[in-house]
Amino acid sequence: MSTLYIDADACPVKAEAERVATRLRVPMVLVCNGGLRPSANPLVSLVIVPEGPDVADQWIADRCGRGDVVVTSDLPLADRCLKSGAQVVQHDGEVLSMANIGPRLATRDLMSDIRAANPFHQGGGAAFSKANRSRFLQSLDRVLAAALRG
Repeated sequence: MSTLYIDADACPVKAEAERVATRLRVPMVLVCNGGLRPSANPLVSLVIVPEGPDVADQWIADRCGRGDVVVTSDLPLADRCLKSGAQVVQHDGEVLSMANIGPRLATRDLMSDIRAANPFHQGGGAAFSKANRSRFLQSLDRVLAAALRG
């Protein structure tokens, strides 16, 4: 049985993920440090983990495995989930795999070093758009349906 795990802290696509999980009848677990209301949907459970760095990530990584799907934009968590056999979809709809996670982690580390070297850097990421939501829905639907087929 597949489970959909959501790294729910600051996740902009919780409602979209719930729609896909409900349609496919897949249990969905929202994992966060708090601040979320529980869903009335019987397929959706809420796990509130203690405060602390990466506690939610650790909880997800310890439980996900083959046949599961994880929604996160946290690349180190994505790497751990992929290594455990789970599939990973980012909030913008990009599907991560063992083939593309290494270069993504390397780029993340490089950009972190560049930002640290520039004390005047004030930029942020691009705004989350309707196109991102649409791509996410398509990707999650495809990946979760494939996970259910085994």
